[in-house]
Amino acid sequence: MPKNTGIIYRNYNGRTNINDIKKIKYYCKKKKLRFFISNNFKLAVNLNLDGAYIPSFNRDFRHLSYNLNKNFLILGSAHNINEVKLKERQKVEFIFISSLFKKNKNYLGIFKFKLLNKLTNKNVIALGGISSLNKRKLTLVDCFGFSGISYFE
Repeated sequence: MPKNTGIIYRNYNGRTNINDIKKIKYYCKKKKLRFFISNNFKLAVNLNLDGAYIPSFNRDFRHLSYNLNKNFLILGSAHNINEVKLKERQKVEFIFISSLFKKNKNYLGIFKFKLLNKLTNKNVIALGGISSLNKRKLTLVDCFGFSGISYFE
C-alpha cells in the first residue's frame, strides 16, 4: 500500500460508535495508514486522529476555533467553484473534487475538473469513479492524488 494512504470514516446514517472508531484507529496505526473522521471535528480532535474530513455540504467554521497539533490535517470536498472557495475559507489542506469519472449529478469530467483545479492553490485529490481501467487518465488532470471506493474494493 502506498505510504500516503488514508482512510476516511463516514457515517451519516446513525450514531458513531466510539469503540469502532478506536478499533479502526488501532488498525490504521498498525498498518501505517492515516485515519480521518468525517463531519465530526470534535471527535477527531478528542481521539487524536490524523485529521478530519469536512464534506461539501458542511458550511460551518466552528472547527477553526480548535487548538490543533501541527500534524492534524483538515480535508474537504467540493463539486463546484463556490464549494472550492468555501473549503479554502475553512482552511482545508486538501480538497477532494468530484466527480471526475463517475457520471452522477456531480459529474465534472476531465475539462471541468482541470478548470477547478487551476482555480485553487490547495492540493487537489481526484474523486469519483476512479478504477484500475481509468487510473492512467489521472495524468491528464495534474492532481495531487486520487481517492475512491471502487478502486480499493
